[in-house]
Amino acid sequence: MGASDKVYFDENIMVETQVTITRTSSQDIRDRQIIVKLDGEEFATLMYGQTATGLVAPGRHQLRVDNTWNKRTLQFELAPGEHARFRAINREGRLTWLLAGFGIGPIYVSVEREA
Repeated sequence: MGASDKVYFDENIMVETQVTITRTSSQDIRDRQIIVKLDGEEFATLMYGQTATGLVAPGRHQLRVDNTWNKRTLQFELAPGEHARFRAINREGRLTWLLAGFGIGPIYVSVEREA
C-alpha cells in the first residue's frame, strides 16, 4: 500500500491503520487453505499457523474468507490508527470425518473479530 493509505494527523505524527488475520486456533482442523479478501481484493491465502497483516485506509471494510467449500463475509469499520485483529478457522461439519474416506467432507469456515 502506498503512502496515501496512511493517515497523517499533523506533519510529525503518522498513524497506520491495520488489519491482521490469523489462522492459529486449536479448534481449526488444519486442512484446506483459507483465501482472504479485503474489499474484494486478495489479501492473503492462509494455511494453518499463518498470519497476515496489511495497511488499510480508515473507514468501512468487507472481509471475506473462503475455503473453496464455504464462505463467510464480515463488515467492519476502522478508525484512524486502529488495528483490527481477526481469527479465521476451518471447522469440521457433522459428516466431515464420515465422508473423508470418500475424499470429500464439509469443512466450514468462520471468521471473528478479536479486537
